[in-house]
Amino acid sequence: MDYLRILTGKEKDLPIYKGIVVCLENPLSFPDLVEPIYREAMNLDEETLDHFRFSLIRLELWADIHRNEDIEKAMHIKYVAQVLERVIFGSLVMEGEAEGAGESAE
Repeated sequence: MDYLRILTGKEKDLPIYKGIVVCLENPLSFPDLVEPIYREAMNLDEETLDHFRFSLIRLELWADIHRNEDIEKAMHIKYVAQVLERVIFGSLVMEGEAEGAGESAE
């Protein structure tokens, strides 16, 4: 699977993607790489951080679209993307919308 293509989308490749691809290819490496990926992200400028966040969203979307093909792989991809998004950005863009849609107004 071409994880780098999913991360990159139509944007330019970022060096931070290398560690994420390793995590996606080898689930056991993720706990060891989450901190180095976080520290690398903290050195990105605002515009690059924005591009990076959308790369994580692309992973989540890809996992949702392809979840019926290989549910275990899709769950792993989405888990990696969401953990990184929470650790680096403090929240999930797509989760906020899903939670708000299920709540009723009182």
